[in-house]
Amino acid sequence: MKIIAALFLILSAPLYAGTAVIVNASNNSGIDIDTVKKIYLGKVKAFPDGNRAIPLTFEQGNAARDAFNNTVLGKSESQYSAFWSKLVFTGRGTPPEMIETEDEMLKLVSTNPNTIGFIDESKVDDQVKVVGTF
Repeated sequence: MKIIAALFLILSAPLYAGTAVIVNASNNSGIDIDTVKKIYLGKVKAFPDGNRAIPLTFEQGNAARDAFNNTVLGKSESQYSAFWSKLVFTGRGTPPEMIETEDEMLKLVSTNPNTIGFIDESKVDDQVKVVGTF
């Protein structure tokens, strides 16, 4: 009976694709997840190869943004917003550009080698390179 119950749980669980941190396919900077965090927190403004990094995120309330902020950046939405408000107020940074949809995120990253973003792994294609997943 336990086997049947376990099998039922496995089969009824929703299929879940993770989220991929992506850069342009031509980006060969050797970026790692620690550098991703530094870019999104405004601590570095360039990829490891010296090319300018333009971080993209989703608008507030987006589930992928919440997951990225919590998992990769270690901040809740309120902490993330307060963090950037302080940097902007003191003139020490510009927050990531906000994007509305995953399709827009994919298009921007695939056409601009300086951008970095994140999308559902199922949407990744050969125009972008995955540098981390969560």
